[in-house]
Amino acid sequence: MQEEFDALQRNRTWELVPRPPRANVITGKWVFKHKLGSDGTLERYKARWVVRGAPHSTSASPASASPGLPLHALRCVPRLSTGPATTWHTCCMYVDDIILTASTAGLLRQLTDRLRAEFALKDLGPLHYFLGIEVVRRADGFFLHQRKYAHELLERAGMLNCNPAPTPVDTKAKLSASDGSPASDAPFYRSIYAVQQVCLHMHAPRDAHWAAVKRILRYVCGTMGYGLTLHASPSTSTDLVAYSDADWAGCPDTRRSTSGYCVYLGSSLVSWSSKRQPTVSRSSAEAEYRAVANAVAECTWLRQLLSELSCPVDKATVVFCDNVSAVYLSANPWVTFL
Repeated sequence: MQEEFDALQRNRTWELVPRPPRANVITGKWVFKHKLGSDGTLERYKARWVVRGAPHSTSASPASASPGLPLHALRCVPRLSTGPATTWHTCCMYVDDIILTASTAGLLRQLTDRLRAEFALKDLGPLHYFLGIEVVRRADGFFLHQRKYAHELLERAGMLNCNPAPTPVDTKAKLSASDGSPASDAPFYRSIYAVQQVCLHMHAPRDAHWAAVKRILRYVCGTMGYGLTLHASPSTSTDLVAYSDADWAGCPDTRRSTSGYCVYLGSSLVSWSSKRQPTVSRSSAEAEYRAVANAVAECTWLRQLLSELSCPVDKATVVFCDNVSAVYLSANPWVTFL
């Protein structure tokens, strides 16, 4: 606790000022927890000084109940040096967790020393664990998985010994806001799993929604060894390819569609999304066209990012779509929806 307090003082986290008249003072408290390693063993004790914000809010946001950051939520933002095109470094930050990488080991040490001169840093060595994501180094690249996070999730739900399911959801059944009776423990529902279909009902979960969550957890139980492999692609294999799809009017309550896409850089999956469309599509072609537009927007961002990282994509990005009408609309920019 004293070390944390000294670090806050060194970083000039606050400044003592006279209390303004008729001002509400927000208090704080110490939070103590155990920092565990990727294998579940105790790594160190942690103390944090946090502001008591909850008593001043009337309701809690469902997003605040999410138990952790899923794998697909992580995105790196580059901070490039001003040197030659072959000299670069990147910094990926999430609150106080940082990943640093550079084109050379010397530049990486220089960057680390400059940051350490300004802030209290602890170098944890080569990347192996970040925000619940475990990183395994292999000869052909990296393998990312969340075995520890999945184990903790199943343990919290009391489903460590459940029967695994081959798929996460029933593709034929559509969840409605009025299915079944209200769930007996809504806060527990919000704390377990908050993604895609089941997160849409976090404000008022019902028994049918809890059954869908249990189906997802059964799938997680059988796939804890699964992960994402990032291959070290050669310089001649930097093609960017995207695949898009849409579920037209899949929501039984709002008739809104769901867009989905995935983007590959070479043989590595680098970006993916499944998101409810903001408006109702009048046809399957319109829903598919919106999905293609989302995929193209993501590819445009990725191409710009790769260009800033001195790895430009020279070839045109190919986007695959399984709807003929959407393909025709994409090829003819003068066509608009009536």
